[in-house]
Amino acid sequence: MNRGADAGNYYFASTPAQAPFAPIAGETRADVCVIGGGISGLSGALHLAERGYRVTLLEAQHLGFGGSGRSGGQSIFGYACEQSTLEKAVGKADARRMWDISIEGMELQRALIGKHAIDCHYVPGHMIVGNKRRHEHALREEIENLARNYDYHSLRFVPRDELLTLVASKRYTSGLLDSNGGHLHPYRYTRGLGTAAARAGVTIHEHSGVTQLDVARDATGDSVIRTAAGSVRARHVLVAGGALLGRLVPSLARKLIAIGTYVAATEPLGERVRSLITNNAAVADMNWIIDYFRRSDDHRLLFGGRVSYSGIDPFDSARVLRTRIAAVFPQLADARIEYAWGGFLDITTNRAPHFGRLGPNAWFIQGLSGHGMVISGIAGKLASEAIAGSDERFDLFGKIRHPDFPGGPLFRRPALVLAMLYYRLRDLL
Repeated sequence: MNRGADAGNYYFASTPAQAPFAPIAGETRADVCVIGGGISGLSGALHLAERGYRVTLLEAQHLGFGGSGRSGGQSIFGYACEQSTLEKAVGKADARRMWDISIEGMELQRALIGKHAIDCHYVPGHMIVGNKRRHEHALREEIENLARNYDYHSLRFVPRDELLTLVASKRYTSGLLDSNGGHLHPYRYTRGLGTAAARAGVTIHEHSGVTQLDVARDATGDSVIRTAAGSVRARHVLVAGGALLGRLVPSLARKLIAIGTYVAATEPLGERVRSLITNNAAVADMNWIIDYFRRSDDHRLLFGGRVSYSGIDPFDSARVLRTRIAAVFPQLADARIEYAWGGFLDITTNRAPHFGRLGPNAWFIQGLSGHGMVISGIAGKLASEAIAGSDERFDLFGKIRHPDFPGGPLFRRPALVLAMLYYRLRDLL
């Protein structure tokens, strides 16, 4: 598969071609219109169709074009923010409910893969590794806290000597192994959800970017969603555009900033890649600007890291990630980078997810802050529950206060760049 400028995306290149969904043309009606063809939108559409709703989904590019088809593919417990952040925001009881929802999300991901026979190379096992001696205490504390306060018992501490047998790098001092986590091919997973949604009756339109959203002000009215070539009139709307939503809904855009993140895939390494991560878990380190890596199904090393807070790609990502790979695995100094790509993810000021309502019958999902491989799927399910009238779980997240990014349209990025420079310096200490 070759998608022009995105030909460097290994996930796109390694996914069998599928017939595209036709762009919308003319006016149509639906019970629900979903905006966004990533995991959250597709999960919401699928679950709604299974409840008997007539659903139309509009995607500006192709399914999985955004973060859902570009990420590191790591299935991780919890949220991008710490549980302590949620406890302060909503109290311990609701923070516990949110935690349980995140763990349900891990179970849901595996259930959807099994139910719909999605060939996305799911592999169990995820590790968080410490870069410094002080990280050992933090990892032990995390294991104890999640076992004691959240009844999460799938974590195991990995001391340095054992870690060296699992990850062939001397950079790491200790680790945390989660047997409940895992990793997968995110684009194949997303496309599999799209196939499942279409089979369930969802009408999907690709290359149908929304140009105008008129949300009904009362529960008895219809919202109107317009594109350049057509429109949808629907009683309910789910906005799931994330980082690529742009200024369609200014009140949502002010709560987010889109940052660039980058991934590279080596050439196939054969048996060599097995020795790099012997248990085939996904790995992420504990720096603020993290390195994360895993083995692919076809024996490559997939390696991600480095971010751009400026809104543009300021460097040759393949070259920079090549340097990072050599720093972690010097034994790969001769390995060739075959694919390198980037994409945008949306972050909130506190890194907590941002779910809520735009009107009586309009919902939104955004702000997964780089932790969306699991949360996006369960978020779509929660939105389907809310649309069907059971909104308690979805509305939990509406209790989290999300201030606008400071600085306004002109100065929010420079302010963020300066803040991130501070955290980058901390990583070096």
